[in-house]
Amino acid sequence: MDEPILTIEEREAINSGRWFSSLSPSLRHDILRCTYVRRFRDGTLIAARGDMAEEWIACARGAVRVSSTSLSGKQITLTYVEPGIWFGDVAILDGDQRTHDAYAHGETTIVCVARADFRKILSQHTELYEALLRLQARRIRQLFGLVEDLNTLPLRARLAKQLLHLARSYGVTSLANEGEIRIGLHLAQEELAQLLGASRQRVNQELKAMERENAIRIELGGLVVREREALMRIAESAL
Repeated sequence: MDEPILTIEEREAINSGRWFSSLSPSLRHDILRCTYVRRFRDGTLIAARGDMAEEWIACARGAVRVSSTSLSGKQITLTYVEPGIWFGDVAILDGDQRTHDAYAHGETTIVCVARADFRKILSQHTELYEALLRLQARRIRQLFGLVEDLNTLPLRARLAKQLLHLARSYGVTSLANEGEIRIGLHLAQEELAQLLGASRQRVNQELKAMERENAIRIELGGLVVREREALMRIAESAL
């Protein structure tokens, strides 16, 4: 399914990524010059836990589900990598195995930089070292925030924060109602529950409560944020 060229939309997703767009033009050029494109159908394994890292990866379309499997066989989803986000650099930098599985969520396009090319770019652009440090620092801040939320916030507030994040990352403004935002990432309630470390039943109860409060609307094709301010009040109510 490999395609040699990104579409205009996919290239724009890469170029407009917050981290990537902060790099110098020469560094961005050299990274993109080394990339190759891979396309995956929904549910296809992109990278497996325990594999040695051979590629540095960025999502250009769709999403990448990062997950692991517990000793009891339960699948745990940690995050969904959105278009414009780079990942997989940790295993290349420390030379160790990949720590999680990565699956395509929906029709997904990624761009890859081979490990040898990644090392070559590092040797030619010392700027990339500092940029990767900034990237890791941002990930650590996000991780600390997630751990803090998990230990201090009730499920209702954590769910509201997750929906706000999904609306920012995958939101599509409704043509019929400009005040509504449709979450373009289609997640089953079980998948949403895995992100929050909760049961599907509890997440379902909280979603229905938010729907009664007109904060969201539950549809067969996914979720619609009706009032962003209402979700923000729910997220902040436990602070």
